[in-house]
Amino acid sequence: MASFQTLPGFREFYPDAMARRSHVFRLWRQTATAFGFSEYDAPVLEPLDLYRAKSGPEIEAQLFSFTDKGGREVALRPEMTPTVCRLVGEKASALKRPIKWFSIAEFYRYERMQKGRGRCFFQFNADIFGEPGIEAETELIALLAQCLCSFGLTADDFFIRLSDRNLWFYFLEALGFDEARSRSLLTAVDRYEKLGDDAFKDDAAEFGPLDPERRAQILAFLAIRSLPALEAAVASLGSPRIATRLGEWRRLLGNLDAMGLSRFVEVDLGVVRGLAYYTGFVFEAFDRKGELRALAGGGRYDDLVGKLGYAELPAVGFAIGDMTFSLLLERRGLMPALVQAPDVYVVIGGEEERRMAFGDIHALRAAGYRVEYPLREMAFGKQFKAAAETGARLALIYGTDERAKGVVKFRDLGERSEREVSAAHVLDEVRSFFTTA
Repeated sequence: MASFQTLPGFREFYPDAMARRSHVFRLWRQTATAFGFSEYDAPVLEPLDLYRAKSGPEIEAQLFSFTDKGGREVALRPEMTPTVCRLVGEKASALKRPIKWFSIAEFYRYERMQKGRGRCFFQFNADIFGEPGIEAETELIALLAQCLCSFGLTADDFFIRLSDRNLWFYFLEALGFDEARSRSLLTAVDRYEKLGDDAFKDDAAEFGPLDPERRAQILAFLAIRSLPALEAAVASLGSPRIATRLGEWRRLLGNLDAMGLSRFVEVDLGVVRGLAYYTGFVFEAFDRKGELRALAGGGRYDDLVGKLGYAELPAVGFAIGDMTFSLLLERRGLMPALVQAPDVYVVIGGEEERRMAFGDIHALRAAGYRVEYPLREMAFGKQFKAAAETGARLALIYGTDERAKGVVKFRDLGERSEREVSAAHVLDEVRSFFTTA
């Protein structure tokens, strides 16, 4: 007999796993809607050039890409940012600003698998277009925090690291580096947490050894973890652009403090996010114990819509991956045991009673109740056992005696009590039961 297995890195969702996934998506969707974001979706298959335009040809090694039957080079989407930029860019003139959109979608990347990372995964994505000021960052960092807090996570469970690529460029410029060297050094900074001093090897190979004094200044800047420390570090540089940028830092942190979110947010200049399209504030969420990969990440990317061939449009966004996030919920005991129990189980006697019950079963389902019944004839004892095993709260009993009297017997499976109700008022009585129970 043939045995077919799931492809490496892909996942099935059996009903219990699907219930947990739906729970996560429901709270994400509920939170985004409360913040005034509108949901969108887009094709899972996109032109390969869309990703080349955003990330360059090197991105292809990470993609599930191929030539389709029409001779087009296409790829399964590895992320949503290029797609949402395309969607917004196409309709920007007709969209009311600020444009606040979110999506929950599946993505595909051909990369090495590890804990919290597969080759297919879901992400919650939220973006704001058309707002150039820190108000957009305020809104998105608040949304990110609430997307995590909605599940019962607290400041003891996660924190958000806030940094600024613009400030890094201004700082490196003040130290005498040109743009090309600054980008190389930012790549090293991005890798420093993982690689240590080896992170600077590629920069040294291309530009030569880094002056020890400058290296010490960069590492000291990278280690900054508070606004006062940041202000002290740049005080002697005399850069007007840095002074202006510090004002924006104060406003952003002040906004988040006013929202009661300062306990979640930490200044951390060690975060720069390696994706070169980020143009300003960047942020990442991590679990406090440091056991997992990043829970979420994002930042400002003001140039990307224009880079894809549309009118320039400021933008900020972030994404939360479902795999690492679900791992955190499970480790904190915050993934509930989701019982997919019916509301009502219908116990049926013979064929006459079955015909009597069918009308009520359909009416109850049409009213939104989850109703189950035995598809085949079964002894009463087995049906009562099945009713208890499903976890239903209410059993409706259609027996020969009940049919003769024109009633249906209601059995409260929690309190183990019974009563008879008129067969003509079953729907009303069920409504009353679940309203008062």
